Amino acid sequence: MEQLDRRETRFRSLIEHASDLIAAINTEGLIRFQSPSVERALGYLPGELLGRNVFEFIHPEDLPQVRLAFRGAVSEPYATVSVEYRFRHSKGSWRLLQSTGRALPADGDERLMVLNSRDVTEQKGLEAQLRQAQKMEAVGQLAGGVAHDFNNLLSVICGHSELLEMSLPPDEQSRESVAEIAWAAERAALLTRQLLAFSHQQVLEPQVLDLNTVVAAAEKMLRRIIGEGIRLITSLQPNLSRVRIDPGQLDQVLLNLAINARDAMPRGGCLSFGTCNIELPSVYIEAHPEVRPGPCVLLTVTDTGCGMSPEVQARIFEPFFTTKAVGQGTGLGLSVVQGIVEQSGGHVEVDSFPGVGTTFKLYLPAVEEALTTASQDVPAERPRGSGERVLLAEDEESVRLTTSFLLRRLGYRVLEASSGEEALRLAEASREKIELLITDVVMPGINGCQLADSLRSRDPGLKVLFQSGYTAEAVLHHGIMETESTFLRKPFTLAALDKKVRELLDQGSG
Repeated sequence: MEQLDRRETRFRSLIEHASDLIAAINTEGLIRFQSPSVERALGYLPGELLGRNVFEFIHPEDLPQVRLAFRGAVSEPYATVSVEYRFRHSKGSWRLLQSTGRALPADGDERLMVLNSRDVTEQKGLEAQLRQAQKMEAVGQLAGGVAHDFNNLLSVICGHSELLEMSLPPDEQSRESVAEIAWAAERAALLTRQLLAFSHQQVLEPQVLDLNTVVAAAEKMLRRIIGEGIRLITSLQPNLSRVRIDPGQLDQVLLNLAINARDAMPRGGCLSFGTCNIELPSVYIEAHPEVRPGPCVLLTVTDTGCGMSPEVQARIFEPFFTTKAVGQGTGLGLSVVQGIVEQSGGHVEVDSFPGVGTTFKLYLPAVEEALTTASQDVPAERPRGSGERVLLAEDEESVRLTTSFLLRRLGYRVLEASSGEEALRLAEASREKIELLITDVVMPGINGCQLADSLRSRDPGLKVLFQSGYTAEAVLHHGIMETESTFLRKPFTLAALDKKVRELLDQGSG
């Protein structure tokens, strides 16, 4: 008898100290025993669950599968069944449990089932985050590749539409059609920039800015976008710290958020933009390891619209996800906002409640650098090329031919190379000094950065202009973004090509 008591004591001790949830329920679902671990995991005292029906704590959506598994265990003694479901915490939230159950032989008038359950909420959450991250990475790579190919095509369309327009008489009726082609190409280029911003592959030209100045300058445009039925309010903190971000991309962020808010308020409402300096607490940094520590500038965008459910909030930054009707949105707006902010070193949060409204919080790292001064407009009449020798390396034939034609139109003599290897051979064979290398960044074999390094080792004074439709690893790792004038984004206009080439060739010439 004493040995039996010791075994019972040992068994009870194991149950009481088990990390898993151990429970015994009868065939009606009434809880007859619950291990003490339920207090740590679900917030209930073991005694307060006794006599309660286990089904009243299970999420309604999961009840059918749980009842089915329960009936299966009851009808087949000694058979083990497993089921995953959401169980209500004492504070009202839902925890995801994995349970294994087995019916015991009848004991007197009551038959019991033993359940061994484990809380897998965090584990499943991490698995979901990993799957989402992998999916977003794959979509991002796809978007970047598609945008790169489209930018090559658009470079040809934009270049030839400009050349065609220049060749037409002022009163030619077809000039209107050419203008429509150029306008459509510009809209397509904007879409590719959105894809690149989403995939974090956009080539940025960051500047040190005052957010207050940017928001104030954009206010007129924003009022026109949201319409007269929505009131626009700005609350801008004086002496705001500066941030470093691409100004064109920042305008796109403001535009996308304003359009998103407008669509959430079809009957009118209020849209407010606010700025302030903020230092994120260490607790927040620990909970968000992706966030940079240090002072930030916070931009908040709040609307009084329809708000979002938790299910919608969980997906708003997914590319091509939209709750709008077909034809009323691409589903790229918010993913682009997130891509731009994160590529600029910041992060985005959203607070939203159905029927109340939504607040987007954009945190950007504060910098102590001087504000970037606005560049002066280029005079209409400026010196063009005067026969300078330019080596053009571009593996996409249509882009190479178009760029070469534009350069010759601007007054330069061009050597064309379809690869880095061919460019090296042409440079070696050239009897004249090559004053400028224009090269695509990403090419098979010798890429643009390697080509530039090789040619500069022979001629340290060689000027180099890189061009690309997206940012490859080589762009950042080889430091080609050190100055604004060393990079030309595809697709580009004749004026942009002219400006970049002259800036480089004129450096040190006067």
